[in-house]
Amino acid sequence: MDRRSRASLAGALAAAAALAAAELVNLAAPTRPSLLIAVETWFVDTFAGALKDIAVALFGTADKIALAVGAVLLLLVFGVLAGKLEAKDRWRGVALIVGFGLAGVAATARHPQGSVPVASAAALVGVAVGTVVLLTLLDRFDVRVAPGAARAFADRRAPDPGAASGGGDGPPVGALAEVAGTRRDVMVWGLGAGALIVTGGVLAKGVGDRLRRARSIIPDSLPAAAPPASVPTSQPFEATGLSPYITPTRDFYRIDTAIQTPFVVTDEWTLKVTGMVDNELELTYAELVARDLVEEVVTLSCVSNEVGGDLVGNARWTGIGLRDVLAEAGVAPGATQIVGESVDGFTAGFPTSILDDPDRPALVAVGMNGQPLPRAHGFPARLVIAGIYGYVSATKWLSEIRLTTLEGEDGYWIDRGWAKEAPIKTSSRIDVPRRGDRLVAGTVPVAGVAWAPNRGIQAVEVRVDGGSWQQAELGRVASDDTWVQWHLAWEAPGGDHVIEVRATDGDGRTQSRQEVAPIPDGAEGWHRQEVSVAER
Repeated sequence: MDRRSRASLAGALAAAAALAAAELVNLAAPTRPSLLIAVETWFVDTFAGALKDIAVALFGTADKIALAVGAVLLLLVFGVLAGKLEAKDRWRGVALIVGFGLAGVAATARHPQGSVPVASAAALVGVAVGTVVLLTLLDRFDVRVAPGAARAFADRRAPDPGAASGGGDGPPVGALAEVAGTRRDVMVWGLGAGALIVTGGVLAKGVGDRLRRARSIIPDSLPAAAPPASVPTSQPFEATGLSPYITPTRDFYRIDTAIQTPFVVTDEWTLKVTGMVDNELELTYAELVARDLVEEVVTLSCVSNEVGGDLVGNARWTGIGLRDVLAEAGVAPGATQIVGESVDGFTAGFPTSILDDPDRPALVAVGMNGQPLPRAHGFPARLVIAGIYGYVSATKWLSEIRLTTLEGEDGYWIDRGWAKEAPIKTSSRIDVPRRGDRLVAGTVPVAGVAWAPNRGIQAVEVRVDGGSWQQAELGRVASDDTWVQWHLAWEAPGGDHVIEVRATDGDGRTQSRQEVAPIPDGAEGWHRQEVSVAER
């Protein structure tokens, strides 16, 4: 390993040590974002408009994991640079470590959940540990320089004319021994430091998770809703691989801007209703769940969902009617927008006129599929509004409902290029058959789901190889606010085929064939599957 590589290794280990030390200090406030989380959040808030579609397209619902891994890798790259700088000129690499610590404190200061005192302590300890590790390893790896000097490692191996070399060729025996010693130091110190750093990081993660769960306790159950939603218990057809009518909670998509799922301590949390209201409200979690709960089945969809994508789901939502909460607060004349704000500062706003339709479900939801909300889906409370995309309505980890005007405030995604108003577009998807399925000529089930929340679906049609459209059979639904399962028995001949689907909503509008990208207000186009059918 040459001198530059040893300096890079020392820097990477120093950066990792600084991160592990900072995470350990953050255990003093485990439900608050760490330095790394704060920096990642700042990055997402700054570049979300440009990266959202790319991240979702590449990683789907695993975009948070990809970002977390990428952030750690980027930190290690900073460490490598710090190691090279420090090996070249003393204190330059240390300055880079200090700069990253200061950036973490600054990012924490702008995070709504950030604790500046804890972040400052974490930065101080992280910088100190990172500096000590960097300087120690550079010395042990034999790549340190004297102040203001640029000594080459090769000079230390140059033959000494006065030394007893026993001949004239090759480096002296002493130089070879020194090189071997350096290699041993790299192995011993590198592996030792790496083991300690990994142990510290795993310890911080494990203890932190325990502390977070101990403080942010989700109740085992909720009071019963009256009446419970009427959900179809069976469908008139079966098709293996067809999405179930109710999406299991574990399979429900998650797309949001939260790098780390917020851990909310319910004893410290309240929901505020503020802005253009007659009487501002502040409700605790206990007060919220003690109210009369209702249950609605509603399909939610992410605006980033591509044609045929899986960023859509149908669930039973339990909560308090949003209209009832607003009626208690008294909406002032002139209020034209309802803005939901999350504990982490995310905002989403929609027109108050959305609630003029009394049949449109609108909930401050506290439960999902018969259980309290999971953290990933918004515990302790979130908004669920039927018929509009989540980025303008479905605020999770809800902390405030604010009445304002449409001109007075833009939600998080609006000034990042997305539309202000965003009704969910009529869409349909083929679940079976999927590309790659082994099909045999004969009767083949073609099935999927279609949705147009708040309008409903009146028809789904399927065609094969550009032929005539065939009416699919529709399943039973709880209401027009949910997706519908559909099914068609296709007499499939052998060969390669293209299957297409389109839906018509309850207002009589058939989804457009024209392909439209998700930005700014949702994708359009017919979903298609290419399949191969084997002869019998």
